[in-house]
Amino acid sequence: MSRPEPRRKANRALLVGVPEYDYKQPERPNGVPGDLKAIAHNLTALRDALGRGGVFGEDEIVESQPANVDDFDRQLDAAVDAAEGVLLLYFSGHGAVPSTGAELWFLMRTATIEAGTESVFRGAAPWKSVLTVLGRTGAEHVVVVLDCCYAGNAAAAWDALGAAQRRRTSLLMSVQANNRIDAGNDDTPTPFTARLVHFLNEGVGPGGLGGPSAEAGGETGFPVGFGKLAEALRAYISRHEVTLREPPEPWEPQSRSATSGEDVLLALGAAPPPPSPPPIPPPVVPPPLPSWRRVRNALKSLGARLSKPPARTLAVVAAVLVALAGLTAVGLVLSRGSSCKPPLELRLLTDPDIEPTVRKAAEDYLTSETNTTDDGCRRSGITVYSAGAADVVSAFRDQSDPWQRPTSDDINPQRDIGPQPDIWIPASSANVDRARATTDQRRWAELVPDPTAFAYSPIVLAVPQALATEGSGRTSSLGELMAGLEGKAEVRRTDPEYTDAGLLATVGLYGAHGTGNAGAEKAGAAGAAAAEHSVAQLGPPSPTGADLLCVLPDDDAVDDHTAALVPEFLMKTAVSCDRRTRARRMAEYPDDVPALDPTFVRVRWDDADRDTSARSDEVERFHHWLTGAGGGADGKDGADAAQGGLAEFGKDGFRSASGDHPPLGSGFAFSDFGALSAPGPLTRSARPDAMSAALTDYRDAHGPGRVLFLLDSSGSMGDLWKGPGGAPGIVKQSLGGLGAQDEYGVWAVASEAGAKRPYSELLAFGQYGRGVAERAIDRSARVRNAEADPYGALIAALNAMAQRRVDDERPQLIVYLTDDEDNNRLTEGGRLEGLLRSARSMKVPVVMASLDSGGCDEGKADAAISEASGGRCLDTRTDLVADLRDEVARTGTGDE
Repeated sequence: MSRPEPRRKANRALLVGVPEYDYKQPERPNGVPGDLKAIAHNLTALRDALGRGGVFGEDEIVESQPANVDDFDRQLDAAVDAAEGVLLLYFSGHGAVPSTGAELWFLMRTATIEAGTESVFRGAAPWKSVLTVLGRTGAEHVVVVLDCCYAGNAAAAWDALGAAQRRRTSLLMSVQANNRIDAGNDDTPTPFTARLVHFLNEGVGPGGLGGPSAEAGGETGFPVGFGKLAEALRAYISRHEVTLREPPEPWEPQSRSATSGEDVLLALGAAPPPPSPPPIPPPVVPPPLPSWRRVRNALKSLGARLSKPPARTLAVVAAVLVALAGLTAVGLVLSRGSSCKPPLELRLLTDPDIEPTVRKAAEDYLTSETNTTDDGCRRSGITVYSAGAADVVSAFRDQSDPWQRPTSDDINPQRDIGPQPDIWIPASSANVDRARATTDQRRWAELVPDPTAFAYSPIVLAVPQALATEGSGRTSSLGELMAGLEGKAEVRRTDPEYTDAGLLATVGLYGAHGTGNAGAEKAGAAGAAAAEHSVAQLGPPSPTGADLLCVLPDDDAVDDHTAALVPEFLMKTAVSCDRRTRARRMAEYPDDVPALDPTFVRVRWDDADRDTSARSDEVERFHHWLTGAGGGADGKDGADAAQGGLAEFGKDGFRSASGDHPPLGSGFAFSDFGALSAPGPLTRSARPDAMSAALTDYRDAHGPGRVLFLLDSSGSMGDLWKGPGGAPGIVKQSLGGLGAQDEYGVWAVASEAGAKRPYSELLAFGQYGRGVAERAIDRSARVRNAEADPYGALIAALNAMAQRRVDDERPQLIVYLTDDEDNNRLTEGGRLEGLLRSARSMKVPVVMASLDSGGCDEGKADAAISEASGGRCLDTRTDLVADLRDEVARTGTGDE
């Protein structure tokens, strides 16, 4: 656990609350539902708790009730720039999501809601933009706490962060996605923040109760880390509160822990806690701790029997009260008399497509009987994270040494993927063989997979119902299925480098076009390029199947005429962005596309001897529980596994890994989401050589490439220059999409009047290791007291790229990163029309990356240039950094 030292590093806590709103319903139909008076108490109570906690000094805590978005932005910028150790951002107020169920927005005091096809929030701050700003801080740890409706919708943007930002950013959300919550009464803090303050003041004891924890250095010590705080809040709130959804759901706070594995402390216990209420004498003989399952069963029994005769009902009520009384009594005894050592933290790496299901299963395990000692203590915690599947295979195969001991900026899996995992769950079992080193080089990680997979999901072609042929659901070759859609619908597939499902779909795709088959034959670059043409689209492919299914409904015409190659289970689970206009889809089953078969892999690292035995025991215990392989490692019966381990996979629509692959779950019909319970013979798992061949052909078909970065270095960029979120930092992060065979250069766009050319060369065109390029940018990139000439720079860039393309047809891209302050020089005297003509004729895609939130609005010059060139316009209303990296990676080969 990381212990911040306030005397060594500057910490900052920005506590933002909006208790009053200027425009409210019913007086203003487009106003917010009402004021939230409780939030004023939130700010006072939380400031006092943090001030006593020992991490933040009194002068490091800012309590804010911003008047508008600009006021909020200024205070956020100040905190981001000042923090060196821990940066904490807390927001409490109205949270809202558009009708599409997409991004979370924080409504400030002047907010209004403009209804339409997609709701627009004026006077509000978009969460993605806040996250981007937080990314530029120099702080070692970033902690965000959200107490608002729809707080759980913030998780998607955290999941999409680059590995570097996820590594140091922890997110605590007051409620699960797509749920509203009660703010309580006007005289006390909101329920979530009240419990948060309680734990900060009194510590997190066993079972999520307040009181000194086992980590305390003395009787008055009560260090509170993010991980235990998040677990305790989830345990307490879910037992005591429900959401405002109809019918009500359990209120379940959510969290995302930084993937570094460090659990940042929020309260050090440097000062004694506030006075406690009079102690409650413990019972003489504490009864045994009842399981929550027995309590739940008793409650269900009570609900089912309320209509029975009175005597019977009273007996059931008495039984439930006895069970609950027993739990309360033991909880009090544990919080006062027992101590639990900190649980061992396991790290679990998985595929992005299946991460949500794996995460839910891991969360169930944390509070399971298998993970609880006889003393009521937790045995282990689990940090779940994901990374691009191709990068993970490469890291295990060729980079286990730098993964354990990073030695350079060029190759650093700890930065680009995450911490060394104890458990790896790839979505395809074939990846285990692909990830094993193929040379005699020293291997620092040993992969020990299960002999068989524990779940299964075929890749299906999800066809709009209106276009599905009679008898859809049939099993046929992908080529035949695609031929049946010719002229009716386009086919989309996800990024083959990011998920196993995308690569498996590519194996079938190349075979479907006669360029190979589901075996290991290589299609070759020309054949793969022809196959890729059949799934060509504007912009990069969606990273995951859920992203693909969520993007399609943005345009009704696209939604109604697009078939998606995705894992079957996503037809059930990828509905968090569901909306009224979504086209219903039917699953068709290509028999030459290998299926997903998630596999449990133990990862053992050399020279990791300190807790090898204990870590191995806990990994094995979780393995038995998750896969249903039998009882826990301590001999407990297998009932917990049957109800906990594979249950989440069954609920999410996975199938059994054995036999004819029947559904794992019950209580729903596959036909409810357009699939078939028994579609006939299903495909086998992939061959490792087939996946490797397809990935090589995919990369050859798309590269190596050339990218020219234009970096606006004019004087107006001064406030947008420093840190990871500054202009040079954004360019450096996008270099991660380029590989050793790609060529690129960087120009600084700023010039004095009368200069011979409108740019200077920061990095000459060539092939570079990432570290070399980053150091060159750090050394040379400077803001100049001069204006930018975007017209002259873009014309010069188009001409330069055209000259380089004389001898080959390598993919090319121009990236112009700017604040748009000098766009008057782009539009004056008819210049823009001339530039657009050049862009159309030269056919070099131009990505206009605007650091202005409205830079890509319709009619703006940036949008026109991107469209004319066949490129893409990006601004800060989206995740500009991640989107730009994707665009660059689409042109380059990446790290092979």
